Amino acid sequence: MKKDDESKDLDFQDIEILPHYITRRELLKLAGAGIVIFFFHGKTEAQQDHDRGTFLRQHAPGDFNAFLRIGEDGKVTCFTGKIEMGQGIITSLAQMLAEGLDVPLESVQMVMGDTDLCPWDMGTFGSLSTRYFGPTLVAAAAEARAVLIELGAEALKVPSNRLISRDGFIIDKAHPERKISYSALTRGKRIERHLENTPLFKPVSDYNVVGKPVPRRDAHVKVTGKAQFAGDIRLPGMLYASVLRPTAHGAKLGYTDTSEAENIKGIKIIKQGDLIAALHKNPEDAQKAIRLIKVKFDTKESKVDDKTIFRHLLNVAPQGKVLTREGNIEKGRNLAARIFEETYFNGYVAHAPIETHTAVAQIKGGRATVWASTQTPFSAKKEVAQTLGFTAEKVRIITPFVGGGFGGKSRNQQAVEAALLAQLTGRPVQVTWSREEEFFYDSFRPAAVVKISSGIQNSGRIVFWDYNVYFAGDRGASQFYEIPHHRTYSTGFSYSGGSRGFHPFNTGPWRAPAVNTNAFAMESQIDIMAESAGMDALGFRLNNLKDKRMTRVLKAAAERFGWVSSKAPGGRGYGVACAIDAGTYVAHMAEVEVDRLKGRVQVIRVVCAQDMGLVINPEGAKQQIEGCVTMGLGYALTEEIHFQDGKIFDLNFDTYEIPRFSWLPQIDAVLIDNKDFPPQGGGEPAIACMGAVIANAIYDAVGARLHQLPMTPERVREALNRV
Repeated sequence: MKKDDESKDLDFQDIEILPHYITRRELLKLAGAGIVIFFFHGKTEAQQDHDRGTFLRQHAPGDFNAFLRIGEDGKVTCFTGKIEMGQGIITSLAQMLAEGLDVPLESVQMVMGDTDLCPWDMGTFGSLSTRYFGPTLVAAAAEARAVLIELGAEALKVPSNRLISRDGFIIDKAHPERKISYSALTRGKRIERHLENTPLFKPVSDYNVVGKPVPRRDAHVKVTGKAQFAGDIRLPGMLYASVLRPTAHGAKLGYTDTSEAENIKGIKIIKQGDLIAALHKNPEDAQKAIRLIKVKFDTKESKVDDKTIFRHLLNVAPQGKVLTREGNIEKGRNLAARIFEETYFNGYVAHAPIETHTAVAQIKGGRATVWASTQTPFSAKKEVAQTLGFTAEKVRIITPFVGGGFGGKSRNQQAVEAALLAQLTGRPVQVTWSREEEFFYDSFRPAAVVKISSGIQNSGRIVFWDYNVYFAGDRGASQFYEIPHHRTYSTGFSYSGGSRGFHPFNTGPWRAPAVNTNAFAMESQIDIMAESAGMDALGFRLNNLKDKRMTRVLKAAAERFGWVSSKAPGGRGYGVACAIDAGTYVAHMAEVEVDRLKGRVQVIRVVCAQDMGLVINPEGAKQQIEGCVTMGLGYALTEEIHFQDGKIFDLNFDTYEIPRFSWLPQIDAVLIDNKDFPPQGGGEPAIACMGAVIANAIYDAVGARLHQLPMTPERVREALNRV
């Protein structure tokens, strides 16, 4: 949204940060003139899923699912519990609202992740924003537009069926010169109105905003440094907190001596239970005080480390569940000419966002306001209220821009810490985790094991598939090939399993959770069978597919890549992999170069074809593909947490290696035109195949098959030695 220096209009950042004392009820009072639309959207895809639907119904506020305001100036403000963490929904959701309401995109303002101003939301994760909140937003826009047409009919004194809406105006079709603006309809009064009948939705063929490439609305403030993150919040009298941390997960606080730290002028030392914190108006002094505290932690040997973790997980795995089953596995075995038994491994992976967990808390007038870097502001509200002993109504969470989350900012420890310290000191408090704290307290992508038994006939048709995944999760585990006898079994999946003896520390969702692990195992197994059958990797997949969408994306990727069945010369290799995630079909093809001596892999080129249904913002979708491919290089080649007895050895980027600019391949994003299919997820699917497509390309290059991610130079050399 553009504004000059003299404009008094609040932009996205102003609305989120400045009026931290305004409740939704007060907002309505202050809104004055304007149309306020309350709406309840009918049964959505989310509600069709029983478990998620039940959860939503239990936690939804009375005016669920969404809330928007049309001001007398013609501007539209959308309030959503979703947050912007780099995925671009601040733009794409605005496009959906502008399209449904028939207003210029620049007139739409977004207020995101403010628990006082926005309707309840379960959180921003799982590529759900466009799929689940999007239809609700479109329904809201359709209802608002219908109300405006009713008002326009009254104002113009013509039947409503003679009116249309366009660019913020209600227009008489018979006499186009007769029209009235939304602002004219709302000036001087506030109208609340409900529709008795479901409004009509615009056909896709009439879309003017959705489907068009649009620059990101947050681009300018971010590249110029004007964007506000939680760490940019400054309040009068604010203290910076540094918290004493244990040396290992599971360590218990023993002896402490804070006397030396207490000698620092202006320092406040807080001790409450196991919480010991130093607070000062200067962050450096708070950090210095923590270093001066003498402390001893009691630790226990767990005998679990990054080398023994897979054996440990298999030993403690509980009873699992069958996800899908068809035919008879034993019958399939008997039909197979060749059988393949393989095991695949994945280590723990950190989220490593640019912005570490940060929060600023203030308690004033019996109310707590917390500015937090979080993907789940309403969960944070509940956690803070419980910690402070407040009712939920007395806690407000405001989510400024979030500097990356990837699933790792679903827990809100830093927000709780800031709120508790603000309560104990009577001052505003900022808690900003160091990079070491970010790694230590991360809810890592879980380590996992996948065991696959499969078989093919001499014709190259897959006749059975027995898939067992341990601890990665169900997402992406069910195969999509045409296999008459198959079973998919999942066990040990838990994001809070550390307390139950599964994992030695917290684990949680990591961009396209479970799909990265499952796609790596599944598509590696497919390539192994293709080679044994003497078939081209692409041809083998197409030979075993009946799914038209997957066939289409594979062929689109092959056409753009220029796929050939012959091997590349001189240590170069081609790979292919495909997956389905968040309702989106993806196919990757990659070219890699392998240094046999050093074991290093350079990815030269990646093509990603993606069918995500109706594309809201093609430019944003391509950016998400490029980001996924880039991030995927990390989990595929280098990213892995090393640990022993609960102690994390990778606490910064000197040992935890994320992708560098020098690694980046040529990335070619292909968007399949599928306007007849509802919009699907776009923030995660393109990362799912990166491990698999690189593994398959490495094998094509040097004949070495890797069964464990990441495929570090050491593991590549070991695989080469086995050839």
